[in-house]
Amino acid sequence: MRFYIATDHAGYALKEFTKNCVRELGHEIIDLGPDNADRVDYPDFAKKCANAVVADEGSFGILICGTGIGISISANKVKGIRAALCHDAYTASATRAHNDANILCFGERVVGKGVVESMIEAFCNTKFEGGRHSGRVAKIEGCSLGADLE
Repeated sequence: MRFYIATDHAGYALKEFTKNCVRELGHEIIDLGPDNADRVDYPDFAKKCANAVVADEGSFGILICGTGIGISISANKVKGIRAALCHDAYTASATRAHNDANILCFGERVVGKGVVESMIEAFCNTKFEGGRHSGRVAKIEGCSLGADLE
C-alpha cells in the first residue's frame, strides 16, 4: 500500500514515529510536509494529502494535527475523500470496513504512540466489506456532489 502523510505544526512531532510504523508494516509512505514544527495552517496540508490520494488511485493518507478534528474536516472537502478521525484500533478498523475510508486522521494531543501503532495496523489490515455498506458510501460520495440523500 502507498500512503501519503501530512501534518500541521501540532502534529509534527508524531510524524516520524507514524512513518516508521507504516514502513514496519511493509508499506510505502510519502511525506508531504511540513518539514519542521513552525506554525502552518492545517487546511493547506490536508488539501495537499487529499489531492494526492485522489490522484493516486488505491493509495491512502494519514493526517495529524493537534486533535485531528480540523485536518479531517478540511480533507473531507475534497471530492473522493473519506477521511476518518479515529481514536483507537476499533474505530480505525471500522472506518475501513464500513466507510471505505481512504485517509486516517488523529490528534497528536489525543493519542499516544501505542494507540497510533495499533490504529495504523488495524487500518492497513482491514478491507472494505462492501455489501450493505456500498450504498452508504455511494450516498457519502453523493453529498460531495450536492445530491439529495433520499
